[in-house]
Amino acid sequence: MQPLWEEAAESPRMAKRKKPKKAHKKNRSNGHVEDVSHVLDRLFLVIDSRKGASPDTSYTARLFNKGRLQIAKKLGEEAVEAVIEGVRGDRPKLVAESADVLYHLLTLWAASGVEPEAVWSELARREGLSGVAEKAGRKG
Repeated sequence: MQPLWEEAAESPRMAKRKKPKKAHKKNRSNGHVEDVSHVLDRLFLVIDSRKGASPDTSYTARLFNKGRLQIAKKLGEEAVEAVIEGVRGDRPKLVAESADVLYHLLTLWAASGVEPEAVWSELARREGLSGVAEKAGRKG
């Protein structure tokens, strides 16, 4: 299994366990600076910053270089591995595979121009709806 990140700067595993620092990001729509305190938002910023980096030194840049189809394929492979570990009941492996799924999903978002805030907004919109009602309200 290939590590998610090859560079120490990309790897949360390489860092000492400290209280996470808040990153700041300029909102593209209104130009305001906002705190990015959730690990998935910070990870997305790192992933997005790897666009145009050297594929020789960055696993993430290598994924971008291969294109969305290959990123999607890798996400599917990681999802299957997470499902297998979930069925097996191996919690530590499920945790590791889940992290891989999230990383590759965020990479696909970045390659597709999807901002995490759009997904968070969609989840918030669905909050409090029953699954049956939410599915019934979908088009097509």
